[in-house]
Amino acid sequence: MQTPNQSLDIVFLFDGLTKDPRLDVVLFIIFLVIYIFTILGNGGLIVLVMKSPSLHTPMYFFLKHLSFIDMCYTSVIIPRSLSDFLSNEKTITLLACAVQMYLYAAYFNAEVLLLAAMAYDRYAAICKPLLYHVLMKRRVCHVLICACYSVGFFDSFIHTRNVFSQSYCNSLVISNFFCDVAPVLKLSCSDTSMTELVLYAVVGINSFVCLATIVTSYAYIFSTILRIQSAQGRLKAFTTCSSHLVSVGTLFGTLMYMYLRPNSSYSNDQDKVVSVFYTMVIPMLNPIIYSFRNKDVRRAFLKLTF
Repeated sequence: MQTPNQSLDIVFLFDGLTKDPRLDVVLFIIFLVIYIFTILGNGGLIVLVMKSPSLHTPMYFFLKHLSFIDMCYTSVIIPRSLSDFLSNEKTITLLACAVQMYLYAAYFNAEVLLLAAMAYDRYAAICKPLLYHVLMKRRVCHVLICACYSVGFFDSFIHTRNVFSQSYCNSLVISNFFCDVAPVLKLSCSDTSMTELVLYAVVGINSFVCLATIVTSYAYIFSTILRIQSAQGRLKAFTTCSSHLVSVGTLFGTLMYMYLRPNSSYSNDQDKVVSVFYTMVIPMLNPIIYSFRNKDVRRAFLKLTF
């Protein structure tokens, strides 16, 4: 092992999803299709919300930003991965790796926080319908959105700064297809215990706040729904939050599988597949979840199209 070198000349090498070059073309096509559907689906949903007066409500204001975030953090990862599939050397400079990590983590953190804000919005709509427009007035919505982005980008700055303040030596092969925090930190040849402690503390606090907000909101929501007399009323109330519930369950279920497994069951290949799911597949599915299960969106689409 050489003397640690923190020069910007350091180059990382991605291990990639497969070591078989014949699969690179297949993966290139799959990733390209996913990216096209993600951009078209989320971009179309943003345009639909902006162009349809009937969707100018807090719920769709948050949904518009969810689509924007999905477009951003997939764009941080997929185009770079597409170029790597067509390249013999899957390399990335230290500076480019730091930028990718920062932007990906920032948008991902913002999305998790946004899902918590959307849970509060659904709580206000179902549990406090008479006060909904007071609790979720425009200023409140803008403050919540600004908080999601600000906290997301600030947390990402902490993680990225701590990771790239470490020393890196000869072993610079990242066991993934993008610069995620954990695989890069494993390559450090210096003591990372304090960095990991800060990482777990920040992630733990954010996760606790978001999960507590979501769980508490849905506890009140389900309690309110169960008190509704008619079956039709209960179904209508549940439908208004079902899409968000599916989205939350998909994302947090994937993350819990990723980080709460026993150490004995960890596998690099499994981690890569799960990474593909929560960085690419979920952003592609979100527009489908919120469109096909939502009568207002379908009605607005038909009105705008025909």
